[in-house]
Amino acid sequence: MSRLDLLEIRELRKSFGGIVAVDQLGLVVGAGELVGLIGPNGSGKTTLLNVITGYYPPEHGTVQLHGREIGGRSPHQIFRAGIVRMFQHVKIFRRLTASENLEVAGRAAGLPAGSSRQRAASLLDRLGLASHTHDEVGGLSGGQQKLVEFGSCFMSEPKLVVLDEPFAAIHPTVKQTMVDVIVERHTAGQAFLVVSHDIPAIMRLCPRTVCMNAGTVIADGPTEAVMADHAVVEAYLGGHVAR
Repeated sequence: MSRLDLLEIRELRKSFGGIVAVDQLGLVVGAGELVGLIGPNGSGKTTLLNVITGYYPPEHGTVQLHGREIGGRSPHQIFRAGIVRMFQHVKIFRRLTASENLEVAGRAAGLPAGSSRQRAASLLDRLGLASHTHDEVGGLSGGQQKLVEFGSCFMSEPKLVVLDEPFAAIHPTVKQTMVDVIVERHTAGQAFLVVSHDIPAIMRLCPRTVCMNAGTVIADGPTEAVMADHAVVEAYLGGHVAR
């Protein structure tokens, strides 16, 4: 592993019964990189994220963060090591307020109560949710709920933020808010791994893209080159590149 590599995955395998979901996969995310991860449904993307974030143990291979093995650790241990995740299907405390949802994440990361409350207020303001600070999250729109979960990713100082379909089924204004925050934080040195079927967003946002199919990486490189790759077009883009 290079001293500039943040996450390094080698020869990763994960199967369920006789179905191999991830097969001898290798992936490196450098410190401060913004990487897109695409692939057709069933290509193994979510399984890969579940291994990276501790929800599945690896069957074979290594998952290292800054050179230290994290494969098989619990989600909480991996969170404390510096990897945070936003899920495809919103994971929030519906009966807590927007502020309380973020404060929970802050307290889990080890922030004192006062610091957690202040950081939550700052993030909610940046996300356009200040007026909903004390509202129960279950009463907010789907897009606002996603913003609350998105904001919780930044209550700590994560080494890597993993976003699973952050732009799915949300209003363009909410999407733009997320994009703006990702760009701001990436410019400041934050590393991201963004899984999305929103190919135009990936093309605008991510300098580098990785494409999976059948549990393995079929293309990895500059986003424009990956989107034009014949194997990617055949496997995922239906014969044309969306722009």
